[in-house]
Amino acid sequence: MNRLLCGLAANPALPPELVDRLIALAATPPGPSDLPDPAGLSADYLADLLVRNLSERADLGPAQVAALAALDEDTPAQLAHSGHLGAGDVDPAVWPLAALALLDEGRGLPEWARRFAADPDPSLRQRLASCAGLPADVEDTLAADADPEVAAELAWSTTSAPVAARLARHPHAEVRQSVAGNEAVPPAALAALLTGHGLPPARSCLVCDGREIPFTHDPSFQDVDRDLPAGAGCDGTHGSAVHGTWARALSNPAAPPEAVAGFAGHPSVWLRLAVAEHPGLPAEVYARLAGDPAPRVRAAVARNPGAGPEVSRVLAADPEVDVRRAVAHHPRVPFDVLGRLTPTTRLGPHPLPPISAATPEELARGAASANGRVRMLVAHRHDLPPELRDRLAADPDASVAKAVAPHPGLSPERLRAMVALHGQQVLARVAANPDAPGDLLAELARHDPSARRALREIASHPNATAEALLPCLADGKSRVRAAAHPALPAAVVVGLLADPDPEVVEAAAGNPSLPPAVMAQLMP
Repeated sequence: MNRLLCGLAANPALPPELVDRLIALAATPPGPSDLPDPAGLSADYLADLLVRNLSERADLGPAQVAALAALDEDTPAQLAHSGHLGAGDVDPAVWPLAALALLDEGRGLPEWARRFAADPDPSLRQRLASCAGLPADVEDTLAADADPEVAAELAWSTTSAPVAARLARHPHAEVRQSVAGNEAVPPAALAALLTGHGLPPARSCLVCDGREIPFTHDPSFQDVDRDLPAGAGCDGTHGSAVHGTWARALSNPAAPPEAVAGFAGHPSVWLRLAVAEHPGLPAEVYARLAGDPAPRVRAAVARNPGAGPEVSRVLAADPEVDVRRAVAHHPRVPFDVLGRLTPTTRLGPHPLPPISAATPEELARGAASANGRVRMLVAHRHDLPPELRDRLAADPDASVAKAVAPHPGLSPERLRAMVALHGQQVLARVAANPDAPGDLLAELARHDPSARRALREIASHPNATAEALLPCLADGKSRVRAAAHPALPAAVVVGLLADPDPEVVEAAAGNPSLPPAVMAQLMP
């Protein structure tokens, strides 16, 4: 087994008879001669990759699907996920994982759910509990399951408010911890999980199940207690699970603001962080958290949509750069605050939420700003009106032109003008433009001095020609992408099959330009 065969298995142009040969090869278990490849991937991993690539092919015939499904118990589930198996093809007693995969996608039969709910194997019941759209009677059965991990899985995934409310009172603390993050839980039940009012104490947790109390998990004994996180402990009050329940409930948007606000002064920074991320709190709570000693808490408040512009103005002067950067990600931060942030804070290459939400008038004002960094922020938005887009593309500031360069709709002439004006600074972003034609991409690939990032964009660009792709082979990361590009000449693709880099070999083997005769010669 090797990377070359895995690449062939994913090649959309692989002839059916060669697909059959690869399926037959997949049925042969790896032997002692199947050594790890140069990148360190084991023979077993490569065998699994071969089967996965084959299972995801869109051109499999019924006989090929049947042959793959007979390989092992996991492959039918992959075939079900890929759409090759439907309810009429699957016997849940023979292929339980495939049946569960279909149930999870809403393509299974209700009677399968009832069958798995009574299955003696708890792992199958747990997988069932994670499926969406289960019948009400099945959810009732799973909620009462004797295995707390089954009930916990249902607690995390159910969309039924009555079932979620019932699980919030479950005697096992881990089930409560799971349900605390579920937005289907009624607010009153979430409040009870946070305050404990009206909620009977949990009777057990994963820590005290089968262990003498008090118990604290020592991280050095992970092989013994691998089901426990480091530092987990229980003195009879299930402290670790209760703390985890609070954290999930505080992060749940459905949690009542008054119950969440009570944790704003908690000693745990993780719980205060969860409070700071909650979107529906009173203004005075956000103002208090804006002065929190932990920078990560202040940053969470700064980006929280529920916090008002007043908090943004305060935190825009924060000494921590991460807090100031978070202010820029608040969807309603005033434009003047953004302008104050740009001289001291790098705000990233992507459109900021306030830019994405800006009105046409605000965008026009930003594009006309004397501050080049503000113009750059506007230029990152790639659905600008054409006249605004073209004005920014001609901006004398390279950072502005670089931001607008990938904007769809820019003409080849305007893209060339940007390169002529700004040179290497904009090469990669121009190469990323979806409308860049093949001849322009070839010019960019030959540009002197070259830009490695531009080569990587060209190597995966759908408009790239052979002339544009050949220079990309000189760069390590671009070489892998170019090896998979269908515009690469067949003779070059064949030559890459002997490349010392196994990733290049796999990419070349998956290239649809590879001649079928060569594909046949590569088969063992």
